[in-house]
Amino acid sequence: AGGRALSLISSFASNKNVEIVAIADIDPSRLPRGLEQAATRQGKKPKGEKDFRKLIDDDTLDAIVVGTPDHWHALPTIMACMAGKDVYVEKPDSHNIIEGRTMVAAMKKYKRIVQMGSQHRSTERLQTALEFIKTGALGRCLVAKAWESTRQGSIGFPKDEKPPAGVDYDMWLGSAPKQPFNRNRFHGRWRWFHDFGTGDLGNDGVHRLDMAFAALSAAAEAQGDDPPGLPASIASSGGKWYFDDMQEFPDTLQVNYEYGGKTPKLLTYEMRIWSPYSFHTESEGAALYGDKGYILIGNKRWRAYGPGNKIIKEMPGDSHEAPHVQNFIDCIKSRKKPYCDLETVGHPASVLCHTGNISARVGRKLFLDPETETFKDDPEANALRGRTEWRKPWELPKI
Repeated sequence: AGGRALSLISSFASNKNVEIVAIADIDPSRLPRGLEQAATRQGKKPKGEKDFRKLIDDDTLDAIVVGTPDHWHALPTIMACMAGKDVYVEKPDSHNIIEGRTMVAAMKKYKRIVQMGSQHRSTERLQTALEFIKTGALGRCLVAKAWESTRQGSIGFPKDEKPPAGVDYDMWLGSAPKQPFNRNRFHGRWRWFHDFGTGDLGNDGVHRLDMAFAALSAAAEAQGDDPPGLPASIASSGGKWYFDDMQEFPDTLQVNYEYGGKTPKLLTYEMRIWSPYSFHTESEGAALYGDKGYILIGNKRWRAYGPGNKIIKEMPGDSHEAPHVQNFIDCIKSRKKPYCDLETVGHPASVLCHTGNISARVGRKLFLDPETETFKDDPEANALRGRTEWRKPWELPKI
């Protein structure tokens, strides 16, 4: 009922096709705000629960929305699919590659609609940008870029302590290894630790990478090339160079994704979460470069440039999730694939984040088998595709 979930509560409760029946949160200090948010929007207060499994077991519910830390994305999604419910799950799709593949398997086996919460896919802003790229106006496009340059702060070194009153901390840990409570590994800051999050590459980078990949795919369609699919190789450079704190992920990172085949292409990602200025006039965004022009896609606009850096077309817009929520609702009814379908869009975008993080952790270039999503001749990297074990009773189901 906090963070991204609080925004989702507002967007779903504001949709005339939706009634939020129940909200589950393990933190009793956060739950009331979520319940009141829903009541204000829809005129009816939902039930409050501590254990999400009560929602999974409720046969009257059509869909589950998963707005949790990354390490709690997979299990509720898989369990909801098994219970015959459709799912809206926040990005990235999972904590690791194996969890994401299991989520896709559950979605397919139980024939469910699963929308990943990369809301840019449903915006008029991105849709019109892709339509423009498909006209071929940028010429032959070989390179796309995604970036994050929004300054973030140090999280320091707070000491371990007792969990907040009423919080089931053991359940919050879920399948992650047992460890003492620390405020840095709890609300909001969990994303900076390997056991729970995916760093800023999975936090914000997944949006920008997906936008850049969508642009690269649109260009491939315009050029008559094969779809890019997953990259043949991934090479990360950088590290934790700026902040002196408890964060485990890089604060300075560059990742090169090379696409092989008949029409090689390059997708790059840059992250500098200590810079107080923007890149290409956008603090976070995506770009596609062609031999006739290039396009910059930000959160509130896109602009296409031709020779001499002259703007040849531009479009304002926003990044609000309301259209993404509506697309999910429409697809529940039609059974068509949503804009950010887990199998074809959401999971591949998440794999870009996971592979980039793994390359950074092992410190070398990785070569990916796109069918199995495993690394060729690299046991150390393959060991990071999932957990050593999923802690009981939160084990990953076999689908």
